[in-house]
Amino acid sequence: MVQKRTNGKKPVISEEKTLWWDDEQSCIMAVDQTLLPTEYKVLEIRTINALSDAIRRLAIRGAPALGVAGAFGVALSARSCESDIEFEETVAADAAELINTRPTAVNLSWGVKKVLLSMENLPPEMAKIMALYAAKKIAEDDTNTCMELGRNGAKLLPQIGTVLTHCNAGALACSSWGTALGVVRSAWKMGKKISVLSCETRPLLQGSRLTAFELARDKIPVTTIIDSEAAYLMQQGKIDAVIVGADRITKDAVFNKIGTYMHAICAKHHNIPFYVAAPASTFDVEAEAKDIVVEERSRAEVSELFGKTTVPENVPVINYAFDATPLELVSGIITEKGVFYPPYDFSELK
Repeated sequence: MVQKRTNGKKPVISEEKTLWWDDEQSCIMAVDQTLLPTEYKVLEIRTINALSDAIRRLAIRGAPALGVAGAFGVALSARSCESDIEFEETVAADAAELINTRPTAVNLSWGVKKVLLSMENLPPEMAKIMALYAAKKIAEDDTNTCMELGRNGAKLLPQIGTVLTHCNAGALACSSWGTALGVVRSAWKMGKKISVLSCETRPLLQGSRLTAFELARDKIPVTTIIDSEAAYLMQQGKIDAVIVGADRITKDAVFNKIGTYMHAICAKHHNIPFYVAAPASTFDVEAEAKDIVVEERSRAEVSELFGKTTVPENVPVINYAFDATPLELVSGIITEKGVFYPPYDFSELK
């Protein structure tokens, strides 16, 4: 799944997990995604503060992975609490801290709340056992969900063609396999000759650093392009479909990495199908786009690049992490429960 260092130099491919619970050390293990593709490092996360920091700085990222991280975080909090008297208060406070680290991605709060529910009305010792069991089940289910989602979406891709994707919705964004890239992997496994255009995804380059890495590892043809090149390539007839992941899907919009909306508009103009791949846990069907807080990240992500200043110090920066793509621009939403098509009715997901 990630790269390991050999003699401190050239990395080699390893099939280890991206995010998991280590029973021997009683802690969360996670690949630090900020270092890929040139360096492989596994974080040993033993406190809620360390987990919150890893999530905020995107060492752990991707909607399904955040759901798993949130679930393991509650289990970690429960197992770390030494006072039975303050047990519920401590776990509740830690859960709230985790949820607040990434306000737009709904899977994080979903994972946290699901484990909290498994602990309800149990004495502390039993609650600790149930929390870890529930968290491990969420991680296991995530893998199975992505595999099923991939199978459902693979049929939508052409037998031979080029697919555009944005940011990273692969195994690194999940426990394994991936959502949007899971569809590509499943199509490739079926024998479809798919190649991928991976947008670099400014400002943190998740597309070039992570998506291109994953696909190259799997020997699926991939070419990285700058984000603003996508529309021109659509105009040139070099893109057959667009497929992206999602961080939250409301009743009227898909929230995904900033730049997704732009690709959707261009795809619509050029009559190219635009697909979203996401598990049911990413849906927030009671909410509307106007209800969602879109995360704004630091100026430094934009104003600095590879140690160099790229924006004059006196010039402000707007750095939204996500945008909202109206559902009328989406050709289909691929889930583990099947593919949803317009006009969208998500009632069965409630």
